[in-house]
Amino acid sequence: MPEQRAPAEPKPSGDRGASAARTGLAALALGALGVVFGDIGTSPLYALQTVFTADNHAVSTTSADVYGVVSLVFWTITIEVSLKYVTFVMRADNGGEGGIMALTALLQGAKFKTARAKFVLITLGILGASLFYGDGVITPAISVLSAVEGLKVATPGIGHLVVPITVAVLVALFALQRFGTGLVGRLFAPVMVIWFTVIAILGIGKIVPHPEVFKALLPSYGVEFFVNHPGVAFIALGSVVLTVTGAEALYADMGQFGRSPIRRAWFFVVFPALVLNYLGQAALLLSTPSAVSNPFYLLSPQWAQLPMVILATVATVIASQAVISGAFSVTRQAMQLGFLPRMTIRHTSRRHEGRIYAPGVNWVLFAAVIALVVGFGSSTALGSAYGVAVTGTFVLNTILFLAVAHLIWRTRRALVALGAVVFLTFEVAFFASTLTKILHGGWVPLVIAACVFVVMVTWRRGREIVVRRRGEKEGSLGDFVTAVRDKKPPIPRVPGTGVYLNADVRMAPLALRANLAHNHVLHETVVVMTVAIERVPHVPEPERLEADELGNPADGICLITARLGYHDDIDIPATLRLADKGGLLEREIDLDEASYFVSRTVLVRTSAPGLRRLRKGLFLVLWHNAASPIEFFRLSEDRTVIIGEEVRI
Repeated sequence: MPEQRAPAEPKPSGDRGASAARTGLAALALGALGVVFGDIGTSPLYALQTVFTADNHAVSTTSADVYGVVSLVFWTITIEVSLKYVTFVMRADNGGEGGIMALTALLQGAKFKTARAKFVLITLGILGASLFYGDGVITPAISVLSAVEGLKVATPGIGHLVVPITVAVLVALFALQRFGTGLVGRLFAPVMVIWFTVIAILGIGKIVPHPEVFKALLPSYGVEFFVNHPGVAFIALGSVVLTVTGAEALYADMGQFGRSPIRRAWFFVVFPALVLNYLGQAALLLSTPSAVSNPFYLLSPQWAQLPMVILATVATVIASQAVISGAFSVTRQAMQLGFLPRMTIRHTSRRHEGRIYAPGVNWVLFAAVIALVVGFGSSTALGSAYGVAVTGTFVLNTILFLAVAHLIWRTRRALVALGAVVFLTFEVAFFASTLTKILHGGWVPLVIAACVFVVMVTWRRGREIVVRRRGEKEGSLGDFVTAVRDKKPPIPRVPGTGVYLNADVRMAPLALRANLAHNHVLHETVVVMTVAIERVPHVPEPERLEADELGNPADGICLITARLGYHDDIDIPATLRLADKGGLLEREIDLDEASYFVSRTVLVRTSAPGLRRLRKGLFLVLWHNAASPIEFFRLSEDRTVIIGEEVRI
């Protein structure tokens, strides 16, 4: 969605205008709390616990280690989130939209000195999106599991039910996706306000008796920790990075709330609450080293632990919902940019087009999440698997951002180099640290990302081959119209309108050629419809359509090109009504009685070059399981004709 800015039009004047502006920003900042910050906001549940319990307690609870770890945590959050994402990366928007796919779309339209450089950067963008899916699988598993694990503290007698209860919560979460997030979404922000308030208060409760813990905010303690225990500190980085999981969401959800509201919510609410809670956990560990078993829940007095489990579970469901919805959004973006095959996308809100449901993605995520919960069994074990996807995405995001700064903004090379030194040195160290966890679960997001990456690059390459092969059979649309015009005797025309969907504006649709060849007639009005997906999230309605009568309106054959953004809905009947309403066509068309013709390409596998054998097999599987064009283009079942045509690849 385009970036929303307050105040809304019409703009009030004077003091009332300023008041409306503040109210609008406050409302958007409140909304951002419920959607954007769920993942990073629930990191205190498991981050410090993982640092101190991973690798057989390699990090001890001595004052030097505790101060060193909390110093690393504070400066990691400050540099990675406050400085990199909130201050710099959020400036790189694509029509108001953010996220690694938005950066990839920006770079697709940039000018490169060599085709190889463009290929490498676009490939890195695809890899980053693939890693996002790895993150999307692990986040619901570790978040909900860590929340329910509070039962071991509040009511130890039912600790053995942690995994079954987690599975039950996740089953309900994924089952409700098809109903949309509208109802739950209205509850998100108030719950997260309560969550951040409570975790800040819990932190303050332990800080007050031990104010010396504020010393941990000095960077010298983190440096000293590295100097005295370089090996242990390096390994600890792989767990410290769990404190910034969800940082990508600040950027990815920028289009929904706008840059300023997200920044305000971060600096005025989320950042202070997180720092206070981590300092509180540090104070607890210094005074009660045995609390290392679960420092978050042990911040609470015993009477409050069970209510905290309930609040944390709700908060982690919100965090999981944000990631799941993000996976749906990334899938639609990748699909419309040509990196994934057509999938069924259902809209769950008439008012908010961004609220979508992808059934296939939902249930694949569900199966993977349940497998992780049952397979790993604890949030500490899952913590080892989490960091690789997060740090890998950070590194790739930084590379693409710096490329945008250099190629599109024309930022001085010295500044780009400085950014690379500051951020990449920092992030590569984190990524290298998480690689030490590969044998302990870190392989999971890498395998998931590798599978998604192979699917994306295979689909993109295979689709290029199919388009080329089809073009060879389709022939020029201009030549087809000329042949129809010069045909003797003239081709019979039957009443009505025939709409033919076409992938390439220059070519005659296979369905049009096949229909003429088999039925020897054409409709009085023939509309060749081409949809072009631009590298921007949205195209305004007045700029979406172009019409071409192809030389002579009397021929009754016209070409309509619809230019849509990768966040816009593809609805052919609605688009044609827009064209008819705008008077783009010389003759009126009866869209209620129009017939739609879709070319169904039947692929035949051959030994032709282009794809290796295994990748060709994968592409054929993807092609055969792509969503029906009738549903994808929102056509009427009873007025659509699918005509098959064989293409050899």
